[in-house]
Amino acid sequence: MKRFSLSLLTLILAIVSCSNPIALPGQSKPANAIEINIIYAPESEPYLKEAIDAFNTSYARGINPLTAQPLAKDEKPIWVTGKSGSSGTVSQGIINAIIAPNNANVEQPTLFSPSVSHWLALINFQTGQQVFDLADSPSTALAPVVMAIWESRLQAIEAKNGGNPVGWEELLGVMNSPNGWADYGIPGDRTTVYYGHTDPYISSTALSTLISEFYASARYNAGMTDLRKLEMDDVRNQAVQQGVREIETLVKHYSSRTTEFKEYIAQGPGYLDFVALEENDLIYINQGKTQYKPPEKLVALYPKEGTFWHEHPFGIPNASWVSAEQRAAAKVFTEYVRSETIQLKVLENGFRPVNPNVAIGYPITPELGVDPNQPTNILTVPDPDVIAAVQTSWQYVKKQGDIQLVIDTSGSMDGEKIAQVREAASRFMDKMPKQNRVGLTIFSDVPQELVPLGLVEKVDGQIRGNISALQADGSTALYDTIISTLDQLQAADPPEGEDRIRAIVLLSDGQDTNSTATLNDVLARISAARTGRNPILIIPVAYGADADIAALNSIAQASATKVQSGDPNDIQKLLEIISSYF
Repeated sequence: MKRFSLSLLTLILAIVSCSNPIALPGQSKPANAIEINIIYAPESEPYLKEAIDAFNTSYARGINPLTAQPLAKDEKPIWVTGKSGSSGTVSQGIINAIIAPNNANVEQPTLFSPSVSHWLALINFQTGQQVFDLADSPSTALAPVVMAIWESRLQAIEAKNGGNPVGWEELLGVMNSPNGWADYGIPGDRTTVYYGHTDPYISSTALSTLISEFYASARYNAGMTDLRKLEMDDVRNQAVQQGVREIETLVKHYSSRTTEFKEYIAQGPGYLDFVALEENDLIYINQGKTQYKPPEKLVALYPKEGTFWHEHPFGIPNASWVSAEQRAAAKVFTEYVRSETIQLKVLENGFRPVNPNVAIGYPITPELGVDPNQPTNILTVPDPDVIAAVQTSWQYVKKQGDIQLVIDTSGSMDGEKIAQVREAASRFMDKMPKQNRVGLTIFSDVPQELVPLGLVEKVDGQIRGNISALQADGSTALYDTIISTLDQLQAADPPEGEDRIRAIVLLSDGQDTNSTATLNDVLARISAARTGRNPILIIPVAYGADADIAALNSIAQASATKVQSGDPNDIQKLLEIISSYF
């Protein structure tokens, strides 16, 4: 019977996942179905969409997908709907649904599957209620958090380190070495370490990574033993916080989502040396599924100080919107996702299966940069109040940014374009952390620095006032503006000698028509500003169908970034994403 069950489920999966699925009678939702909905982490979508389709198809045909038997006379079918969402954003939506139901961000899922159970614990802590029973929120897919590092970089560190285990201590050793990577035999004009991670208020990987950084810093700066759990006193310890700041000085820039980092790091060691990822994301890059084909293999560094497993739990909220009938149905779907057939799909997508009957195999292989026998050092999950304190501390330990917002106000921007840019730039400022410094430059015939670089809390009103008064007229001195803005950022003294992310966010819709400088002059100046611990990033936003994509793309490539394509329908969302880099 078991063999028959698996064969039937495999057939259903094949039917629903093909590019032209076969239309079966009765595939619509049965009238008496128990409806449940799930919100899951984006990386789960490749296998969960198939699982949901197969599960629904089976019930629509009157077959129980777990037993492969016809439904009993009194057995109701189950119908699942699902969507993906960033774990932090959805968690806040569930918190709001319980304590502030009139909030704009409210989520009421029957099942919530974040990447890691940290979020379930935070929801309980923030609401003061046992919304999720962590002991009854089973794992559905496993992925350790790793440092994705280029193989040549890791081999160089291992050679310098005598083949001993590598972790945060050794990565900081490269940064503090007199000649950086040059002392490790890595050629090139850039000797400093470039690192990146996402936003711990949104991203599971970033939250786990930040907790790991606190663990590592407590170990080296406060004498923490390997077995002790991170406590509130550790998070508040100034020496520990300073140690985390030193790790964060390696950051080239941040991002709200892993999606951007997967594309950026795939460009090669010239962009980033290492980035925090789930193991499955590293496999995805090495399989060549990103826009860029990696120039060498990324390998998973499982830090010697320890890391976390992301277990993709299925949690059912103890909330008014979940009935007893729906809870029972959610448990059936959970069991189905943990079945051998779906766990084979989990493995196929680069996750480690939780069902012991499914052996770890391809793609969890050294050929794709991962070690099936790692990690061996797993960190203890801190108490929820400590996790919340780590999250809150990020604004104080993160690397701050110096950002010059540069806006094209030439005649071609007149009308709807300039109106959209005014609103989008205002949204950009909404997302800007107060510890960052921001300036505003506009250009048409010549560049004009309207607001010099200053702390957001001091210049916010001035920038918004100038943005609201933007008018479009004149020609386009794009190249002269980039060069003058580069000079201004390079000359800006950081507060108290801090290391800061430095960037130009450039919005332009047209070709250069009024510069004395040439594109080659610009590219040369960008290259000169790329070396060192804090390179100047230029993030061009090609605004409108008539933007000079070729020139803006050359500018982006010289800065090791990429052109962001904007139009009146998505410019606000785009600038919100860009603002998350800082």
